[in-house]
Amino acid sequence: MTKMMRTFWLSLCSALLFGFTTPAFADDTADSAEAEVTAGDVEQLVQTQTEKQASERRKKIMQEAVDALARTKDALAALEEERVDDALDALALTTGKLELIVVREPSLALAPTDVTITTHDLYGSTAAIKAAINRAEDALEDGRLQEARRILDGLGSEMIITVANLPLATYPDAIKAITPMIDEGNIEEAKAALQTALNTLVLTDQVVPLPVLRFEALLQQAEELAVNDDRTEAEDEQLVSSLENARAQLEMAQLLGYGDKGDYRPIYKQLEQIEKEALDGDTDEGVFAKLRDSISDLLSSTSS
Repeated sequence: MTKMMRTFWLSLCSALLFGFTTPAFADDTADSAEAEVTAGDVEQLVQTQTEKQASERRKKIMQEAVDALARTKDALAALEEERVDDALDALALTTGKLELIVVREPSLALAPTDVTITTHDLYGSTAAIKAAINRAEDALEDGRLQEARRILDGLGSEMIITVANLPLATYPDAIKAITPMIDEGNIEEAKAALQTALNTLVLTDQVVPLPVLRFEALLQQAEELAVNDDRTEAEDEQLVSSLENARAQLEMAQLLGYGDKGDYRPIYKQLEQIEKEALDGDTDEGVFAKLRDSISDLLSSTSS
């Protein structure tokens, strides 16, 4: 993956948190610390931040690629209506847009044209998740594969970010080959070739774990409280609650298999340091920065 594409993917990791669904096994008796994580100020913070990020990321979609795709569709529509000159004009515009992309980004293999986001959310306690995992394991051991599959289908709390891309290795040449067909009067062949080109769009999926995003939101909330030397007793309680909730989200992310165990070791270690310093009233802002870096690394590993 090129540096540009890596940056593109990572920057999409905070997209909109809509379309929640709850698996059947979700435990309605989850403890209050975990229940609070998915409501109120934390969810509002996550939603506000991710809406802004999603808007900024969509602006990075390559307009030239979007235009090239649109003009390809225009050319096909024109041929369907026997407007040959309009089809040739549209193909000329398509070729120009594609050449512009190649000149600007000669190493780019996939030119993004569209982004869609699907969200599958899970509201439940870590105890409920562990119970579901045990049921799935028992079902697998007994050969009840379909039952295990249905349980495992619910064990996810994530956004799936799907990007449609123009394949620059093949799409420009495919478009250039169509104009001679039209010039030679092979309209049906040209229409088939245009449809084939449109069908070569490459869809790439990236998975972003929601518990990790919520951990980040709770960490931000905790940092704002921790660096305040004049906290009230109520704010002390809120700080402890934010850190407890953050740990619960971290445990949920690990239980659901987002990343390897090794990815979580530095995060837990840094979180423990923050918890200790917060209780002692002597919080170093640097440890929050290190923890954010570790979370960034975790998101990178789970979304690549």
